[in-house]
Parts: sequence; C-alpha cells; structure tokens
Amino acid sequence: MELQELGRRSKPRVSPTLGELLKRVGDAQDDASEHHQIINLNDPIPYPRSYPFVLSFHNLSYSVKVRRKMKLPALLCRKEELGSSDSEVESKDSGMKVLLNDISGEAREGEIMGVLGASGSGKSTLIDALADRISKGSLKGSVTLNNEVLESKLLKVISAYVMQDDLLFPMLTVEETLMFSAEFRLPRSLSASKKKARVQALIDQLGLRNAAKTVIGDEGHRGVSGGERRRVSIGTDIIHDPIVLFLDEPTSGLDSTSAFMVVKVLQRIAQSGSIVVMSVHQPSYRILGLLDRLIFLSRGNTVYSGSPASLPRFFAEFGHPIPDSENRTEFALDLIRELEGSPGGTKTLVEFNKSWQRMANPRTDIVDGPKQSLMDAISASISRGKLVSGASNDANPTSLVPTFANPIWIEMAVLGKRSLTNSRRMPELFGIRLGAVLVTGIILATIFWQLDSSPRGVQERLGFFAFAMSTTFYTCAEAIPVFLQERYIFMRETAYNAYRRSSYVLAHSIISIPSLVFLSFAFAATTYWAVGLAGGACGFLFFFLMIFAAFWAGSSFVTFLSGVVSHVMLGYTVVVAILAYFLLFSGFFIARDRIPPYWLWFHYISLVKYPYEGVLQNEFDDGVKCFVRGIQMFDNTPLGAVPDSLKVSLLKSMSDTLGMSITKSTCVTTGLEILKQQGITDISKWNCLWITLALGFFFRFLFYFTLLFGSKNKRT
Repeated sequence: MELQELGRRSKPRVSPTLGELLKRVGDAQDDASEHHQIINLNDPIPYPRSYPFVLSFHNLSYSVKVRRKMKLPALLCRKEELGSSDSEVESKDSGMKVLLNDISGEAREGEIMGVLGASGSGKSTLIDALADRISKGSLKGSVTLNNEVLESKLLKVISAYVMQDDLLFPMLTVEETLMFSAEFRLPRSLSASKKKARVQALIDQLGLRNAAKTVIGDEGHRGVSGGERRRVSIGTDIIHDPIVLFLDEPTSGLDSTSAFMVVKVLQRIAQSGSIVVMSVHQPSYRILGLLDRLIFLSRGNTVYSGSPASLPRFFAEFGHPIPDSENRTEFALDLIRELEGSPGGTKTLVEFNKSWQRMANPRTDIVDGPKQSLMDAISASISRGKLVSGASNDANPTSLVPTFANPIWIEMAVLGKRSLTNSRRMPELFGIRLGAVLVTGIILATIFWQLDSSPRGVQERLGFFAFAMSTTFYTCAEAIPVFLQERYIFMRETAYNAYRRSSYVLAHSIISIPSLVFLSFAFAATTYWAVGLAGGACGFLFFFLMIFAAFWAGSSFVTFLSGVVSHVMLGYTVVVAILAYFLLFSGFFIARDRIPPYWLWFHYISLVKYPYEGVLQNEFDDGVKCFVRGIQMFDNTPLGAVPDSLKVSLLKSMSDTLGMSITKSTCVTTGLEILKQQGITDISKWNCLWITLALGFFFRFLFYFTLLFGSKNKRT
C-alpha cells in the first residue's frame, strides 16, 4: 500500500517563489484591511514555470591523509578474525583514506534529494563537495548545473548552505534575525517596506508567526524551541531565494514532529523553484514521503540511488526483501551496517547497485522542454520573481549575479546595528568591564593619593604609570571571547557572500570606539587629579588621549589574536603571556640603554612602551620643575637616615670640593633629567600617541588578513 501511494505521487505542484509571495503581500497591503494576511502557498501561479535547473555530479572522489598507526600482531590477528571491508577504500601504502569513491547522481528543481547513511558514511562530505566546500585540488570529478561547470563565485551567489549547528545570535528575536539577513542579502534597490514584507512572508512560509517576537535564546536565556530554531537557521539562508539549497542534517536533534515540519518547509522551498539537497541520518516514514530522490552511502560508496518508491524492488532483487511492517530506510540502513561488519563488506551491494542502475533505470536526465544555458535559466528564474542577491531583470550576463548584494557602507551599517542591538540586550558585558576599570582606577587613586615631588614621589609616579598602562591592556582581554563566539556565524555568513570581510572589520572597529572613549575618560577622570599629576587641563587631555590610544591598541591586538586562536582559554593564556613580555621590555623594569642589544628589538615592538613613555613625558617634560633638592639627594641611600644637620654639613663639604654652591634648597634633578635617566629621549610624547594609534590600526589590518585567509571554511 505504501509503495502504491508513493508510486502514484503526481508531479509536485509548483509553489510560489518568495518574490511572488512578496508581490502578494504588497497587493494585500494595498487593501484597507489592517489585519495581517496569511499567504496561501497553494494558490495557482500566474507565471509560467521556467525551465528546470538540474544539478549533476559525476565521479566525485575525495581522499584525505590518515596518520599511520603502529599495528601490533595481536591487533592484526583480531582484525583478520573480524574481517576487513573492501568497501572502505583505504590505501595502506600511501596512508590515504577515501571518503568519497566515484559518486554520481543528479538533483532537480522542485525536488528534494536526500543523502542517507550511517555515521561516517560520507553524507556531510558529499554535501560539502556539491557546495564547493572542498578545495578543487583535493576533489576529483565534476559538478555541473544545467551541464555547465559551476564556478565558485557564481555558486556562492545562487546557493545557500545550512550547517548542522544552529549558528544564531541568541539575544535577537526571530523577526530581527531574518530582518538582518534580509538587509545583508537583499539589494538596497529594494525598499525597507518591501524587505520587511518579504521577511513577513518568509515567517509565514516557515511557520514561525507565533514565535516572531521571541528571542532565539541559549543556555542562559529561554527562547524558541529546537525545531523553530532550525527553521530560523534555514530562513536566514533562503531570504534571497537561492536556486540551490544545501543542508547538513537539518533534522538532527529534533523530535519527529519538528523534523517533519522542517522537511515540509524544505518541500515548499523546492516547489518554489529551488533544488534542495540534504543529508539525513534516519528519516521517519512521513519524512520519506516528502523526499523525491535518495542516495544511500556506505563508507564513501553509493549503495543505492533512486526514488523512495523503488527501494522495495531494489532490495527484493538484491535478495533481501523489505518486510511490509518495517520502515524502508531503517531496514536499508540496518542491512548496510550488517554488510559493513561482514568479511566482504558492502562490495556486493555496491556492484549490484551499478548493474541495477544500468538495467532498471534507463537515462532519465533529459529535461522536459528546450534546453537553456545556465545564464538564460537564471535570467528566466529571476524574471518570475526569484531574487538572487541583487540580480536585476535587465542585467547582462556578466553582471547578472553580483558578488555582493550591497555596497560596503550598507554592510557596515547593518553589522553595526546588529552588534549594538546585541550589546543593548546584554548590558552586563560592558558593565563588568566598566566596573573593572573604575575599581582599578579607584584603587590606584587611593594608593597613590596626591603624590609629592620628592624622590620617592618620582619612583611612585613611575610605578603608577607602569601599572596604569599595563592595566589598560589587560582589561582588553575580555575582547577574546567576543569574536570567538561569533566566529562560526561569521564563517557561515561570509562563506556565501552575505557581506565582505572588510565590512566586518571596519564595522566592529568603529562601534568599539565609543565604549573605549567612555572607559578611557572614566579611568583618566578617576586617577588624574586624585594622584596629583602635573599639566592641568592640557595635561589631562593628553593623559586621556593616551589612555584611549592604549585601549585602542590593546583591543586591536586582542581582536587580532582572537582571529588566530580558536579556543578562549588558549587565547587568554597567549594574551597574558605576551602582555607580560610587553611590560617587561617597556622600559620600567630596565631602561632602554641597559637592555642587551639582542633584545632591543622587543623593546621597540612592545605595546606598553609607547603609552608608558608618552605619559612620562607628559608628567616630567619640564625643565623648571624640580624633583630633587639639596639634602633630598641622600634619600633612598644609607645616608638618608642621618640627621638633616649632618646632611647640610655634607652638602657644604661637597660644595667646597666641587667649587659650586649646593644648599638645602638647590635643585639637583629636574623632570628632563628624570626622562634622561629612564632613557626616554628619542621619541616625543605626541609621536608616542600617534605610534600607539597606528599600532591599533596595524593589528586591525592583521585581523582582516586572518579572516581573509583563515576563514575559507573549506576542506583541504
């Protein structure tokens, strides 16, 4: 009965594209009614169906290097007892393991192709191969769309890839998440009202109307359900109505009802004029009824390729008929696992599938209707309502599908707005950082309260400046988890050209400035007058600017490291160690002229050096102000404990010996002489400020290159 039901399935009705849904929403909004209207997905379409797209792949093979393991005789004997599978193609001589072995097939517009198999069978690898997530040098075979080889640049624009994990911002609502995706993927030529209408139509199509105002949520914040979160993930990638949609196990971790709803949504997407290719671990009977084509994999080999309706006949002819009471896919997967554990492996099933395909399935890859070139097919698809990242109907073939939907300043504005929205929903993050800065400033202000101009006051000033400058860098370490938490969201969005990497770097650099200005002012205002630093209002202004420059350089440096390391704890370890080295070579612990020549280079690359020298010059760059007078020269020496009268007598003796008058009030050391003692003579305080700011820009530039070359999101 099940076979007959699937066999009688008629050709699926073509559902409206999102562009058509958008038009209907626009028409509905012209009505006087204020009620929100639900779009009927089964309404007939006034547009003729364009010629279908066909995604074909031929002889795909992919191998990876495996580490050689020491094989003990006992283990070898055990392996011989268990038997080895020939279907797991592995070259023991070359140390290569084949993950895909000569895989061929096709997926058509309006259909869902499911890739099935046990864990480790190669499902995700095949999806990655079709989605151009494997480097060309490693993947053998060909992937074509309408018999034309797909270029990476074109595929990124006309396709979307939904990862297995739901990579979303937890504090954004469902509607906000989809709206930001629309801002990225839809062109600026589309008005804000049209984009909003498009999002509302998509919310209805995904069945998310009741959860539209609910935040996504995470472990610490209650949000939408797992099935709703998965549908939001799909929605963010189909907002621009892609021609090809790849999904890596979209039903994993969901209950049967949620999984069925997700696949039902995918069926609507396919029927709207898209090709849907998805991997699925073990579909239920209801989900199986929604799939149009199946590919079963076993250790990188195809063991079945065809429609779900042909499964019973295939396994019956193989000699293992499927009982009427069993689920087809469960039976097939159980049989495949059983064969994988047998001495011969699945080799017989692989060979039977090849012969069965030749005999039972003659060529069916001839598309109904006249054939079109890929660009003509894309143009026809656009003309009936599919919006492909800013494509326009009157575009010529070379500019039919622009790489990015929006210019860089639009991307920066949207990224900045999204980041500020997230920050506003989690004010405790900035509050904790501000609290740390204020507490540190208050502690320093109370310890170094109103320092005098004595020799001890000079040493205490040096200690205050060294600790204050190093603290500004250490408080920037909180920026490490910021990008690490966004890393995979960033990789997902940039992998298919939602926005430029440069837009991300520029936007996050700009929106970080207001918070750094506030933190700098809070720290400077807390400490400057309380410690009793010199210079008045002009001195405070420079002190504030140097604190800001230090925060900017430290934040940029930590942001750069977050693009290099992949774990938070590793990032903290690296930051703490490197900042400690910077402080060591800053000139506080050892003056520049005392550093060994072979370590002098580290002194000049130290981030702490330039802010430290800048604030020292701001404090001591005065040839008139005196810091050591007469008998004060004996402070911090064994003679410091003798009575002042004896010190005056010593001064008289020194005056007679040197031939100059040195009294109790004679100035011995000025601020300029203190700078000379510290070896600070080669760079002015303003140059220290510019160098510190420049280092911040330099590390932002390095961060951009780490994103450009380190986030390709491809297998090698």
